[in-house]
Amino acid sequence: MPSAQILITGATGFLGRHAVPVLRERYGETAVRGVSSRDYDLADPVAVRRMFEETRPEVVLHLAGYVGGIGANRAFPADFFYRNLLPATLVFQAAAEFRIRKLIYTMGGCSYPAKAVLPITEDQMWEGYPQPESAAYSSVKKMGIVASQAYRQQFGLNSVVLIPGNMYGEYDNFRAAESHVVPGLIRRFHESRLAGLPEVVCWGSGTPVRDFVYAGDVARTLPFFIDRYDSSEPVNISSGATTPIRELAETIRAYIEFPGPLVWDSSKPDGQMVKIFDVTRMKALGLCCGTTLDEGLRRTIRWFTGHYESRSDGIRL
Repeated sequence: MPSAQILITGATGFLGRHAVPVLRERYGETAVRGVSSRDYDLADPVAVRRMFEETRPEVVLHLAGYVGGIGANRAFPADFFYRNLLPATLVFQAAAEFRIRKLIYTMGGCSYPAKAVLPITEDQMWEGYPQPESAAYSSVKKMGIVASQAYRQQFGLNSVVLIPGNMYGEYDNFRAAESHVVPGLIRRFHESRLAGLPEVVCWGSGTPVRDFVYAGDVARTLPFFIDRYDSSEPVNISSGATTPIRELAETIRAYIEFPGPLVWDSSKPDGQMVKIFDVTRMKALGLCCGTTLDEGLRRTIRWFTGHYESRSDGIRL
């Protein structure tokens, strides 16, 4: 579909920064338009309608979202609820009214039940409540599945729901109070090394296990879902690999060359203890997320340290 007009919300965000070049390479520079909150306030119904009127897209990738780590989710649950519910609702409604060809919506694996059976399959989404620390955010995001099914049934809107695992990579949010575990650890080790600190304190016990996926791999799956997938059945997009947080921290420490020891602060929350995603459905579609954690971390650390001093190229500190 080289002539298609593709609109990407959240184009200057984390996944958006990875997705835009992938889609422009695939469909052409002029076929892909990225927008951000500087262009349109997606919590404003007038602004959302204006966005659709001015861009007239055939395909919309709704990647915009208000996201943060476990600390931010605990401190500002109402913000995470409000600032994600309105944009998703308004974008689905406008997509139906403007009769676009396809809407792709991304959510997070944190929306799965806290007690989901591992590895987590897509059909477990409604079998329990999410982890309480991020429930305000994750409960809103999982409503995208309901919206996809509802708007398909009533309006024939062809929408696709993707569930990336724990994403990391270049352009991530490295702000201390908002970041997820990978960018948070990278910044902490880097700044501790620069300051000559004797040790680094990490949250929790280090025992939780996660399934990390490089954001560039997620972005490279998007053309398939634009061109070849036409279902509201969600798809996990992840590596399916198992990494303990303690091992992750030690790996980052080694790559940044911080010489001191790690200290684990067990008074801080661990979050969900184990979260590994079943990627059988993704692989059945002929897709994979093949960047190893070692290679992905090296790329991310290289990008972060290269931009740290100048705060340039979108680094969020």
